[in-house]
Formats: sequence, structure tokens, C-alpha cells
Amino acid sequence: MTRAAKPVYPANKYLEGVYAPVPDEAVIGLEEMTVEGEVPADLDGIYVRNGPNIRHAPLGNYHRYDGDAMLHAVQFNDGRATYRRKWVETEALMEETAAGRALWGGMLDPRRADRPDMPLKDTANTDVVLHGGKLVTMWYMAGDPYLVDPVSLESLGKADFNGKRTTKISAHSKTDENTGEFVFFAYGRQAPYMHHGVLDGEGDLTAFTPVELPGPRLPHDMWMTHKHTILHDLPLIYDEAAYAQGRVKLRFEADWPTRFGVLARHSAGTDIRWVEFQPCYILHTINAWEDGDWLHMTGCRIHPFEDAQGKPDLQSIVTIMGRHKLRARLYKWSVNLATGATKEGPLDDRWNAEFPTWKNAAMGDRMRYAYCAHIEYEPVITFPGLIKYDLETGASEYFSEGSGYTYSEAPFAPATGGTSEDDGYVVCFVRNADREQSEVHIIDARNFADGPVCKLILPCRVPEGFHATWARGDLI
Repeated sequence: MTRAAKPVYPANKYLEGVYAPVPDEAVIGLEEMTVEGEVPADLDGIYVRNGPNIRHAPLGNYHRYDGDAMLHAVQFNDGRATYRRKWVETEALMEETAAGRALWGGMLDPRRADRPDMPLKDTANTDVVLHGGKLVTMWYMAGDPYLVDPVSLESLGKADFNGKRTTKISAHSKTDENTGEFVFFAYGRQAPYMHHGVLDGEGDLTAFTPVELPGPRLPHDMWMTHKHTILHDLPLIYDEAAYAQGRVKLRFEADWPTRFGVLARHSAGTDIRWVEFQPCYILHTINAWEDGDWLHMTGCRIHPFEDAQGKPDLQSIVTIMGRHKLRARLYKWSVNLATGATKEGPLDDRWNAEFPTWKNAAMGDRMRYAYCAHIEYEPVITFPGLIKYDLETGASEYFSEGSGYTYSEAPFAPATGGTSEDDGYVVCFVRNADREQSEVHIIDARNFADGPVCKLILPCRVPEGFHATWARGDLI
């Protein structure tokens, strides 16, 4: 592993401690790790996590979301493991590397007036999925997707959909492992404000359609069944007066309903059906599936603070989203597509839980299990434990090594030859603050509360990140 000189960063809680960037790329074999337990022989694939890792000293007020995309990955095969980390070579990062300094400010700074094509730096640092044998990295503000080799983590340039891409795409576009399709949505500030599309396994665009919204919106995720995509029109929006002055400020329109748009996967946007639910905001979805005429959807619904009378204060959603006080609860929404009847309610009101994962191949079916990070938000957001949910009953199992540990989003990795939905492992980067070391924990999902069957102690630090995926070995 080659060590690079660490740039000098200004004082900032998101450039220090567990958030401090690492200055170099690395490849580390199993012989350089300390192994506690045994790497499961039926674990075959790559655990990949995306996240911010600023390469040059910031120009202004660094925000946690500003850092350049760096992928951290652990490849497993035949009881072996190799850790890699590498920056995603985005257009903006390459321009800054050539200049030897930062050229963009962050989301708290003024936009670049001389770059109308990219006034805010598109970092591709938010999510990562596998499609067509390659990793796709994406940005939460809707940006250019970038392709990456899943084994070497070498950047392969922008994904242009075989020359047919005409829009940016959202971070939480999804791969259907059963069909090989990549289902995406895009949103922006220009009418029609949203688009929806589908790529086949070869990267060809097989569907693309505008989806009209009443105005600019801030959707973060979507659902995907075997038949439908369910898009979001949520009442958390930009304050347009502040936006006109170059400031980012949010508003929650408590009198607006939450609307879910149900669209057959390859249909025109004019065929979308909008269904109304109670006003709320959703960051991350889990699963959706059809059961006869009913469409069911599960996810993590933002849980507002209470007012003086103990009632939900919907305006507190602005504070929750704008100031990183993330609060969410497991929730379920349902609509009868024949009658229009709806129902909704919490599946669990105990845990503050987000960053859900699941068995990717089960998406669109009646899924039973999901795995979430337990969240604490003071003084900064941390994940002190992991939760396994039973989506049918709302029951949960909790695991944490203790107060000195923090976890990452933890994908489910199916065991080779596994039969049941939870026959496999939950894999996660973990920070052990007591020993000041980064670890990889492998938990048997069927015996979740028992904790790791194997720990890999890394000889390097892995900073906090965002979303992760499991790339199955047979799909690479």
C-alpha cells in the first residue's frame, strides 16, 4: 500500500475523526489483515461502499456531502478476501487533479457562474450498484453516472447508455437482478421535472419517458416491482425565494399530500397513476410488490419531532433533513389498484433506522427481511448498531459490539447455493474507536443477534461513507 501525503484541511467536524479523508488509494491482501474467525467459503462476490473522500483542500465551507467519490471494496472468494479503495475519476475530479487544487466550492458555497453545465460539483459519491457486470456510481442531486470495473475499481468513464442518455440520473436508480435491467429516474428544475427510463442488460435504452410534476421536487428514491416503478412527489421542496437569491433552503408543505406515481415499467409517462397518502418525506425505500389488486410498499419514513401537545410537527422535517437530525421509522403503504383504496401505518415505532438493505434478487417479491442501520444524530450522525427486520411482523433483532463501535450500510450477501431468503451474510465496514481500527464484520444473517462469524482487521482506516451494494460473483 502506497502512502500519500495528507493535505492540510481546515477545522471541520466532517474532515476530522471518523470522517477524515484518506489521502491514498490502496490494495490489501488477506495476509496483511488480522483475521478473527474464518472467512466463509460460501461467500462469493464483492462488498462495495461509496462515499465522500475529498482529494483537495476545500475552497470554502466543507459539507459532508461534498467529498469526491471513493469506492471501498472487499472481494471474497474461496475463503479469501482482498480490500481495495480507489477514487472514481469523475470529470470534475480530473479537472481539479490537472489544476492541482479545488475548482468548485461545496453545497454551502456560491455556485460556479462560469460553469452552467455544472454549477455544483457532481461527485458521483452517493450510491453504487452493479449492472451489466460493471459498477455504476451515482450522485444524490441527480448527476452523471460513472462506470467502474468491480474487481480493480478502475474508472471506465461516464455511462452514456450506448449514446442515448440525455438526462442526469438519480442516485437511487436500481438493478433488477432477475431481468438484468437497470431502472432509473431523473429529476431537475426544468419542466417536466422528472424522467423515467430502463436499460437492458447490454446497456441499451429500452424505455424513456417524461413524467410531469407540478413543479421542482426533491425525490430521493423510488420503488420497483416486477411490473411497475413507483415514483415520488413529496411535499418537501426548495424555498424558491431563497433559491432565487442563490441560497439553499427547504420548505415542507404540510397541506400537500404525499403522492406515489405508479407506472408500468415500459409505459409512457402519460400513463402514470398518482395515489395520495398522508404528507411525509422518505429518504430510502425497501421493497414493493403486487399481491392480487394490492400494491404494497415498505420503507423508512421520516419521523417528525413532536410539538408541545405531543403531536407530530411536520415542519420539523425541514430541520431533520436540513440539519442532519435524521429520524426515521419502518413504515408500510398499500393501495388497491382496482378500487383505489389505500392504507398506511408503521411496521415498527421503536428504532430510529435507515440505510436499508435486502436480498437484491428478492426485490419485487413479497420480501420478508431487511437490514437497517440504527441511527444516532447527536453530536453528528453515527450508526451504533444494525437491525434485522421481519417485514411481515415488524419484529426485529439488534446487534452492536458496544458503545465504541460504529457501522456502515450493511448489504446482504447470499450464500452460494443458499435456499432461504436470509441464507447468507450481512457484510459491513465497522469502526472500532476503542482500538482506533477499521474492521470488516461478516454476520450470519440467520443468526443475526449472535454477531460476526468473522472479523477482518484492516491495517488502514476506512472513513465514514454512504451507500453500499453486494455484487454477486456470478454477475461480475
